[in-house]
Amino acid sequence: MSDIDRQYAQQLMEEAGLAALVLFQPEAFRYATGAPAGVATMWGRAGSAIALVPSHATTSIAAVASDHAADAFRRLAPEVELRTHRIWIDMANLTGVETVQQVDDAYRRSGVGGSRPETFDRSVCFGLLGDLLKERGLDRERIGVDLEFMPAADFEALRRALPQVTWLDGSLAFRRLRMVKTPREIQRLRRATKAAVAGLVRMASAVKPGTTLPELSAAWKAGANAAATEDGYALSGHWDFISVGPDLSDMSAVVTPGALIKADVGTLVDGYSSDGARTFTYGPASPLARDVFKALENAFAAGLEKLRPGNSFGAVHAAMLAAMRKSGFGEYYRGHFGHSVGGGVGIEEWPFFSSDNQEILRPNMVVALEAPFYGQGLGALMIEDQFLVTEIGVECMNALPRGLRDLSAGQGA
Repeated sequence: MSDIDRQYAQQLMEEAGLAALVLFQPEAFRYATGAPAGVATMWGRAGSAIALVPSHATTSIAAVASDHAADAFRRLAPEVELRTHRIWIDMANLTGVETVQQVDDAYRRSGVGGSRPETFDRSVCFGLLGDLLKERGLDRERIGVDLEFMPAADFEALRRALPQVTWLDGSLAFRRLRMVKTPREIQRLRRATKAAVAGLVRMASAVKPGTTLPELSAAWKAGANAAATEDGYALSGHWDFISVGPDLSDMSAVVTPGALIKADVGTLVDGYSSDGARTFTYGPASPLARDVFKALENAFAAGLEKLRPGNSFGAVHAAMLAAMRKSGFGEYYRGHFGHSVGGGVGIEEWPFFSSDNQEILRPNMVVALEAPFYGQGLGALMIEDQFLVTEIGVECMNALPRGLRDLSAGQGA
């Protein structure tokens, strides 16, 4: 099932003067169709998987995908019209087959036999896209492409293959479409956050003098996976940036009294990544670390006050930077204080809480607000939470206290 809000997509495309969006990025393909793009996307080239999203909300989505991915696609996205192309992998249904001769017969009956391309044939894929556009009356229209992903050589080939289409950059329209989440997307992000929080609780329980960084990471992953299993779903991935002690690049560091332990972590549910961070110590932190953290708490509170629908992302950044200045950090600069989250390529999605971003916060956005500090010789400190923007404010998805936690005092996570 597609995660696209078709009414909102129609509004955005009409504002941009686009008759459709054609999406090539594998993550964008899955977002648009509800099915994975297939193994042929491993080459990082455009064409092996293509999603066509017409601007009119009542016109169905269509797709081009490999014959290898077709069965899974039809099972997961039966409402999407699919055209298939051949890739290098040959595969036939051999149910009931017992001899080599019957294998060849099975290939012939199913039509999957015959020569195959080295990887995939881009020109065939573009031809199938052209067929879909012509059948839907879009072959002479203005169509947006996710050019932030598409290699220049592939875009030139697309323009040569379908020259009657006016191809435009649809990246901004697609960005704005993705930044507002549907209920299904919000549910994935809630689940991902819940698992990540459980992992932090497990990690905190493992902290003691001598605990290694890999042991902390393993405890976090175990807690996250256990929480997901208990709730009846599986994680599709996880990541962590954990640092211990004053040397930010020391992967062999162990917990020592008073050392800072920063855990910036996230889990993925159906490709949607949470993002959150907490800072711990085992024993009292240094006076400087406590002063820095207090400034971060003030900055986070200032940003949270501005985290309201109708405010700009830039206004949140300005409030947080001003708070750091007020705390005495005149030379502290941070390119962004957080970002949207979702099912993109990386952890962080546009829009960012940056100084020049005038994008407006809207209901049903899910964002991560972060206040970080990195000091070689001191260590890393960070506060980060994930929020759902509502009609009247925000809802925090993370229930953990935000303070600097001394785990030797039995405070837990």
